[in-house]
Amino acid sequence: MRKWTHIGIVGAGTMGGGIAQVAAEAGCQVTLVDASEEALTRHESTLKATMDKLVAKGRRTQVQAEATLGNITRTPNLDKLRNADVVVEAIVESLEAKQKLFQTLEKVISQECVLATNTSSLSVTGVASACGHPERVIGLHFFNPAPLMGLVEVIPALQTDKTLGPHAVDTMTSWGKFPALVQDTPGFIVNRVARPFYSEAIRILEEGLASVEDIDASMKALGFRMGPFELMDLIGHDVNYAVTSTVHAAFFGDPRYRPSHTQRQLVAANWLGRKRGRGFYAYNSEGQHNATGQVVDGVGQRILTMLMNEAADAVFWQVASPEAIDTAMQKGVNYPKGLLAWLDERGAQDVVAEIDALHMRYGEERYRCSPLLRDMVRTGARFF
Repeated sequence: MRKWTHIGIVGAGTMGGGIAQVAAEAGCQVTLVDASEEALTRHESTLKATMDKLVAKGRRTQVQAEATLGNITRTPNLDKLRNADVVVEAIVESLEAKQKLFQTLEKVISQECVLATNTSSLSVTGVASACGHPERVIGLHFFNPAPLMGLVEVIPALQTDKTLGPHAVDTMTSWGKFPALVQDTPGFIVNRVARPFYSEAIRILEEGLASVEDIDASMKALGFRMGPFELMDLIGHDVNYAVTSTVHAAFFGDPRYRPSHTQRQLVAANWLGRKRGRGFYAYNSEGQHNATGQVVDGVGQRILTMLMNEAADAVFWQVASPEAIDTAMQKGVNYPKGLLAWLDERGAQDVVAEIDALHMRYGEERYRCSPLLRDMVRTGARFF
């Protein structure tokens, strides 16, 4: 499989533009395509300003900045991707739109060219199904902002050539990223394993066990950079609620991923978080809130237990390796430790005991313990 040196990117928005910068800084020739000349012009000026700031701060030399800028060509014409080694789409999160784009691209690109989707929630297998050569389709899920976030989830479709996944992993590593190879299952790694960070926090709030401020304080006391409510406000409740709903539907209504009425109400009220000035917190004109909370005993531990159980279950169902899962959670969402290494420190027996206690109290399927954790308790096994 040939080396990726000419990278095509379709979509010059925040994500596409960020991926273009990553590839250009890795020394690749990049062709950035967008139907909007305005979007292309905006990307050019934004990247120039970014490079100037990096040079001023001493993080890039002037030569490096000029090389990055010179490595990117912008055009509204898809025909300019004719000689690309790989084309990454970063367009709207719509299965139909991505399928249609790939069908169009197959009429332009060479037989050897790889088609990569940056989807965060759609089935890569579903995207590939519309292609004449689905074996060349793969998921490359970068995290926003792409130049700063280390993780790239590498997702082969069911139809993907078996050599393409390892080749993509090697390429992302050469670009300075931390790739995590993952099966094409709902939510991949991060959007699956991270769900309890949000859902269990909301559940604790709805039960009246702790306030928004206290739950956030409890999680930050464990080393998380942001509490779940601060993070949901930052992501935007429209986005976070949509991802939860998508994962829940994709798992055929599994109660572990059920969306919350509380967050649905925030979306209905257009209290979408920091970008609207109101979410779980009220924000000033600078996007800050002044609320503080106190650590509540057991709150952080309960959320962490649910996260560990979800990570272990992802291993049980062979979604990804323990190494890939811990890499994803640290490099994709800045967790203070890999959840499975953290679980090893704490001990599987303690995690199982807390999950079982929650299940005993509530009698709900959302609190079912991963079979893998029970096996580990019985055999004394560890993840690492």
